[in-house]
Amino acid sequence: MARIKIDLPASFPFSIQIPVRIQDINYGNHVGNDAILSILHEARIRFVESLGYKELDKEANIGFIMADVAVAYKGEGFHGDIFDVAVAAGEFNAFGFDLFYSITTKRNGQTITIAAAKTGMVYFDYNIRKVSKLPADMKERLETGK
Repeated sequence: MARIKIDLPASFPFSIQIPVRIQDINYGNHVGNDAILSILHEARIRFVESLGYKELDKEANIGFIMADVAVAYKGEGFHGDIFDVAVAAGEFNAFGFDLFYSITTKRNGQTITIAAAKTGMVYFDYNIRKVSKLPADMKERLETGK
């Protein structure tokens, strides 16, 4: 069976620490795939906010929507872990971009890779319910992470 391969960028301009909560744990006693998606969402929101934007600008009624997601699991996460989630934007087109994520944790003095992920994001105008062009200044800030 073919596996998803996510080519992560060489550097990440943004990272955040997110603690693993008890509700993130599934019946296998490790972080569930649904929790990983929530953790990606939190990291994405924080990354976008760090650049001065919102995932949804309620006043203008425009923002980002996730068109697709891919996650390659590499290791288990457990309650009490603190995930380091690094985020970088890339693969831009006129209407969107991909966000890349690296999730790691430190355990027993070692860095453990939990997952690599990618979300396809498109810029969406809720006023007309259509994909819209990504503004040039936003693209520049996303590319540089500043």
